Amino acid sequence: MERDSGEQFRALFLSDIHLGTRASQTEALLEFLKQADAEVIYLVGDIIDFWKVRRGAYWPQSHNDVLQKLLRKVRKGTRIIYVPGNHDEALRDYVDVQFGGIEIRRQTIHNTGNGRRYLVLHGDEFDVVLRTAKWLAFLGDRSYEFALRLNAPLNWMRRKFGFGYWSLSAYLKYRVKQAVQFIGAFEKAVIHEARRREVDGVICGHIHHASDQRVGPIHYLNCGDWVESCTALVETRTGEMKIIHWNDVVAESSQFAPQAESAEAA
Repeated sequence: MERDSGEQFRALFLSDIHLGTRASQTEALLEFLKQADAEVIYLVGDIIDFWKVRRGAYWPQSHNDVLQKLLRKVRKGTRIIYVPGNHDEALRDYVDVQFGGIEIRRQTIHNTGNGRRYLVLHGDEFDVVLRTAKWLAFLGDRSYEFALRLNAPLNWMRRKFGFGYWSLSAYLKYRVKQAVQFIGAFEKAVIHEARRREVDGVICGHIHHASDQRVGPIHYLNCGDWVESCTALVETRTGEMKIIHWNDVVAESSQFAPQAESAEAA
């Protein structure tokens, strides 16, 4: 079958896109999806933010474009597996059903080209706040959303002065002691589950914090998100697992573009 042009991967993992929110960086994601193609794409939860959609409709064309882009990839031969998270947990009622060729799975196993086995899950089941006080999770979600909204005017000012993208919400999250402790506890719980399941590694999302680390025999990978960091996880053709920071890729491309143009002009 015909495939999209762009860099070819064995597998591509995306999480926490949060379609239906103003913070979702869909334009950046669409540019990334134009450049990246894979045999299989895993949507690792919180792709559509039903929490926000229920509070009020926000669905610009770019959010439709993301879904259409994914469906177009299915039609061209890409396998897409959707593992719902807590913000799109309604889709967990449809596990083992297909929508437009997209397979819904509660969890799944990804087998790499070099024979390693990775457990793929969103990770919210290892979030102590969600398990014990869901109302507190909703309150935290509102606070996080407010911090995300501040990113837009702040980065508008930064662009005026020639600076690149910077996330205030991410800065605060990684420097608040309780948040750092939460991330550490979450990672430890997910890694423990990987050990229990006797797999080589685990791939998750949920905490909006891209990570690639080895803890003993377990390879822990977090896809990150598309509201703050614009990160994706890929498996290359050689079986290497790698996190792509899309904002860095764009910045490097723009840095070298003027030199390339000058060379052509010469």
